[in-house]
Amino acid sequence: MESARKILQFARPGTIIEFSLGSQKEISLTKLINRLNFINFKEDSILVNFRHSKYPRTVSLEARPQPCLNNKLECSWTLTSEAQPNISSCTFENIFIIDGTKLVVATPELISVSDTGATFLLPEKCIEVNYRKTRRHSCEGIKVELLQNSARFQGTLLDFSAVSFRVETDGTPNQAFHWVNTEVPVQVVFSSEDATIYSGSCRIISQTLGPRSRIYVLEPLQSQMQRFKAKEIRSVRHELLPLPNVFFKHPLSGKNIDLKVVDISGSGFSVNEQQERSVLLPGMIIPELELRIANGFTTKCMAQVIYRQVLQGEDGSGRVKCGLSFLDMDIREHVNLLGLLYLAKDKNAYISNRANTEELWQFFFETGFIYPEKYAFVQANKAQLKEMYDKLYTQNPSIARHFIYHEKGAILGHMAMLRFYENSWLIHHHAANKSESSTAGLVVLNQLAHSINDCYNLHSAHMNFVICYYRPENKFPNRVFGTATKLISDQKGCSIDAFAYLHYKRSFSENWNFSGPWELSRSSAEDLFELESFYEQESGGLMLHALNLEPEMIHYEELSKEYQRLGFSLKRRCYTLKKHGNIKAVFTVNLSDAGLNLSDLTNCIQVLIMDPEMLPKDIIYLALSILTHKYRQDDIPVLVYPVSYVEAAGIPYDKKYALWCLNVQSSGTKFLKYLTTLVTRNKSKKHTAEALAQ
Repeated sequence: MESARKILQFARPGTIIEFSLGSQKEISLTKLINRLNFINFKEDSILVNFRHSKYPRTVSLEARPQPCLNNKLECSWTLTSEAQPNISSCTFENIFIIDGTKLVVATPELISVSDTGATFLLPEKCIEVNYRKTRRHSCEGIKVELLQNSARFQGTLLDFSAVSFRVETDGTPNQAFHWVNTEVPVQVVFSSEDATIYSGSCRIISQTLGPRSRIYVLEPLQSQMQRFKAKEIRSVRHELLPLPNVFFKHPLSGKNIDLKVVDISGSGFSVNEQQERSVLLPGMIIPELELRIANGFTTKCMAQVIYRQVLQGEDGSGRVKCGLSFLDMDIREHVNLLGLLYLAKDKNAYISNRANTEELWQFFFETGFIYPEKYAFVQANKAQLKEMYDKLYTQNPSIARHFIYHEKGAILGHMAMLRFYENSWLIHHHAANKSESSTAGLVVLNQLAHSINDCYNLHSAHMNFVICYYRPENKFPNRVFGTATKLISDQKGCSIDAFAYLHYKRSFSENWNFSGPWELSRSSAEDLFELESFYEQESGGLMLHALNLEPEMIHYEELSKEYQRLGFSLKRRCYTLKKHGNIKAVFTVNLSDAGLNLSDLTNCIQVLIMDPEMLPKDIIYLALSILTHKYRQDDIPVLVYPVSYVEAAGIPYDKKYALWCLNVQSSGTKFLKYLTTLVTRNKSKKHTAEALAQ
């Protein structure tokens, strides 16, 4: 070890150690014995190095140290004598104890060596050197695929660090190793039990030259990846006190990891690592991770490492900051996390908290949200309503969430969302006490928009679309939703369709026979294909996607099962009205708990008129008289599209409703951006008015 720098090629193929003597320090015999006993405790091994007497190469054997009480060390070889390299023409040189980024080099006296092991007399002192910046971790059971220009090799992951890893691959009769161009990046995929853990483009640092198998040392080319479409407005990051911790079993090494969270948002978080102990590879998926704040709040999720940044401290020490994105999480636990984060920003802003329902009902009446006509419609079911709203507002069901602005012991603003279609959430129940707060209504609306931005990428959220019914003559919703639609200016990003709203008095006529050319039957996928063509020509918006009126969703019942599991009811059936085999209209019968939406828009019939020619209103009434027998109440809300048919056919209706649909993936950020501007502008006006009043 006279040279200033030493490189060793182990007998284990592809294992290279390079270290500099300038970074050494002395280790006493006592510490050396403790290290060896720890290796024995872990059932790990050391390396015993021999120098070939004729050729300039080192032969290294793996050995398991036995418990060591004094300066006598006994070791047993990990391989049988048949598998061991021949050391008959070698002389003993030293032993290596590898521990992460550190290497202990000891030169004991060799007492004896045999086919089963060796015995040494340990020295009084040895040296410890830093031989790599980042610790390597051994792996088992991780499958690897290497792909380059249509060549595909399979193998296993031997070990890894955050900046490089070693893979062993096998050749096949149909593919030769010389197909791999070492000057061109390769695509690498890690998997375990058929689940992908990592994929990325890597540079080949080195390789062995075996004819049947080879070991490649690879270095990832990217320190940052983009999992989802970039957001114009990022989720707000919070630095909580106390700082949370994350716990997980590393998907490659299987070791338990505990890291401190630096900051966190509703869509992800960042952590700090010591550079030499860094284990997070950009692009790596962590199937199960637990987020814990002190000994109270905990939640589990699936996460992915998005970026890795090496930062230098003022003292010259290195640390690594890694960002992780939530891939999936139980939606109720995610709502709990959002509730914690939103309270950290505004102490009066709550999301899906355990609300006082008596206070909530009082708020609905005092703000005029439940006006006399609406109360006359829902009062017949008030006992069931109270019970249902207790479940919605105290049990945090996965199908619902609410936003409350609560200040000085009173509710000042409220808004709710309901997952009423497979991948669509219905915004409803927006109310505010304007006499007590001029901004509470906007605050809860802004909360809702931020929660959409925080969670729509989670699969468990099922939030591809957000919809809302509102009356166009109401200034506030028209200003919010109508203006947003104009600003987005993309029918596939945000659209509005108008419905006529009426109440049908259920009749008990026995004359339920369609005579002659008329037919009313369950809709087929082909019927909905035709509906798609009609709507695309009529509107070109998002309504059919948002309302699950797509051919492939016609028999999908998973959401109905979820409602039933939670103690709620939801059924939906589609019927087609035809004349001479030609489609005239499609009826969607929505059956849910009465009052789930206080305007009963979740317990109604939607009528989509496709061909108004020769379609008298009497036929529509006859179809409604048949379909309304599925309802318990006698007064059933009906929404008819388009409004032009209702007016031309002379069907009396109560009012118009606009159905607003937002494609969250493409236009959610634009909607949030508009709302942020709206809230900021109103807060500025409020502060100006307060200043003038003073």
